[in-house]
Amino acid sequence: MTSPQPSASTRPTAPRARRAPSDAPIGRIPALDVQPVAEAGRFPARSTVGEVFPVRATVFREGHDAYGAEVVLVRPDGTEASRVRMHEVGVGLDRYEGWVAADATGDWTFRVESWSDPWATWRHDAGIKIPAALDAELMCVEGGALLERAAGRRGLDPPDSEARAVLRDAADALVDPAVPPADRFAALLAGPVPSVMDRYPVRDRRTLSPDYPLQVDRPLALTGAWYEMFPRSAGAHVDPATGRWVSGTLRTAAEELPRIAQMGFDVVYLTPVHPIGTTFRKGRNNTLEAEPGDPGSPYAIGSPDGGHDAIEPSLGTFEDFDAFVARARELGLEVALDLALQCSPDHPWVTTHPQWFAHRADGTIAYAENPPKKYQDIYPLYFDADPKGLRTEIRRVIDLWIDHGVTLFRVDNPHTKPLPFWQRLLADLRADHPDVLFLSEAFTRPAMMLTLARCGFHQSYTYFTWRNTKAELEEYLATVGGDQGAWMRPSFWPTTHDILTPYMQHGGVGAFAVRAVLAAMGAPTWGIYSGYELAENVARPGFDEQIDNEKYEYRPRDWAAGDRLGLASLLGRLNQIRRAHPALHHLRNVRVHGTDNDYLVCFSRHLAPEHSPGGVRDVVVTVVNIDPWHTQEGWIHLDLPALGLPTDRALTVVDELTGEKHEWWNDNFVRLAPESSCAHVMTVRVP
Repeated sequence: MTSPQPSASTRPTAPRARRAPSDAPIGRIPALDVQPVAEAGRFPARSTVGEVFPVRATVFREGHDAYGAEVVLVRPDGTEASRVRMHEVGVGLDRYEGWVAADATGDWTFRVESWSDPWATWRHDAGIKIPAALDAELMCVEGGALLERAAGRRGLDPPDSEARAVLRDAADALVDPAVPPADRFAALLAGPVPSVMDRYPVRDRRTLSPDYPLQVDRPLALTGAWYEMFPRSAGAHVDPATGRWVSGTLRTAAEELPRIAQMGFDVVYLTPVHPIGTTFRKGRNNTLEAEPGDPGSPYAIGSPDGGHDAIEPSLGTFEDFDAFVARARELGLEVALDLALQCSPDHPWVTTHPQWFAHRADGTIAYAENPPKKYQDIYPLYFDADPKGLRTEIRRVIDLWIDHGVTLFRVDNPHTKPLPFWQRLLADLRADHPDVLFLSEAFTRPAMMLTLARCGFHQSYTYFTWRNTKAELEEYLATVGGDQGAWMRPSFWPTTHDILTPYMQHGGVGAFAVRAVLAAMGAPTWGIYSGYELAENVARPGFDEQIDNEKYEYRPRDWAAGDRLGLASLLGRLNQIRRAHPALHHLRNVRVHGTDNDYLVCFSRHLAPEHSPGGVRDVVVTVVNIDPWHTQEGWIHLDLPALGLPTDRALTVVDELTGEKHEWWNDNFVRLAPESSCAHVMTVRVP
């Protein structure tokens, strides 16, 4: 990563007409295959305030003269924010890279500017000819003329009188006949001139790429910790007089907020709080017949009490919801709400807008299916009969909840709705509510997941939940931290209310600890489903989901048991580490390191001083024993140069999970026991 250089201009510039890349001339020194760009700029690249990300391009020219390239980052008002010099990353392949970061939200642009570099050309040629006494005096004269030209440019911006003086003095010294040419050249390179020319390069024959769009969101779009809860379970109890369940409420759910905030979470995510239908209501464990008192699935939205714009009466009122949001904000939590665009047969829309549902040949509405799963209590929406009317109503519903303080939405099954619907809706919402964020729950094929992100979703659930082996985890960390990170921001969840993988079912408390470390350190955004602290790992027979699933019944919990297991304290410590280390707030800085044991996974996140608050290098190395049953040991092999760390002396590292200090080199031996410590989370201190 390289440090941004002073902008060539802080004055607003007239917007240049956007040219389609296919219409633009190739230019004298072309910059081709610029990334991150999707569909020639049809979908803007995505970033967040302060996030460091790479821009890459293939840059080359005719002949043998030197050339250079810069990434130019342009603010929404048209002013240049920074210019960053690009450096070759594919030696011999003409592939160049520069790392940049935006400092405010909005619709930015970036481009690549390439140019002929007469200083680098002269320096290369002079370095050969002058020592060999070939045209040495002529080379000095030409170099002096070049430095005089460099000193007289308007391009020194801001005006730098000191730099001009350095260049003019060097020009005079370079043509001084009293000093041998070789000595003049050596003195030039040993002085300040090279750094001045690096800061203010002479750019001949500039070639500009097209301007490419960049959408910059607030930091929570990339970095945060989510905690999911069913508010009806908080405070739920059996009435001793009747033997019937009494639902928890939004008021009793608010009593759990201090516990959630104490563990360091940023977002409390509520499953749907709307009225629940009674027609085909599901019973416990997804049975087809509900018993008296069974609350039904909150995803079967709608009853005579209202639809998506109403609150289930047993939970309370909008006044209670507002109180929940206010208490969350007092504790530093934002509130996310599940947006499930589907209806129970009792939803008001079924009668007021029958065109919003697909009807079968016999006139009935088809319920939702995802074979072999069947959702007899849910009608899917049909988007083709009245797309404008449906979109307008959904927008009204979202606006209502935003007015009541919701700042994030977890969207249920967005991949079952048309992509143009999401693209239009999310663009309109961003125009009016740029700080409201949307998490895509799309466990589907990669193309759909990525395109949903490109259409406007700020975050995405991922396949992390099913990646368990060393090879799978290493490959997936590199994938989500690679090129697709320009659009799809991953959210790592070890479990959800729908998913309990075999690894979690059979790995005991150790599995919950392992997956928490991998999720919290492996992605800038992670989340847990309530009950994770209790290692709830019993599955419904034949299914990869919990038995007595909270989707279909009340589930109050004894949180003191979580304290005894130690998982709650682990979650809190992981969130503390995340907040303390800015390297963990970035996505595209992950690096996988080698290990000689198939149960040890090692990866790091690194932030160079020029991109880190306070100008201090931040390096976090995570080593995890992914075997939840047995102690594993072996060697890890760190790529220290890639982290900007020295290799000629021992490094002091601190295990942020235990506070212990160690001396580490490139190769280090570790021993991790799941019953005591399944991982090291090492931070590096460089003297």
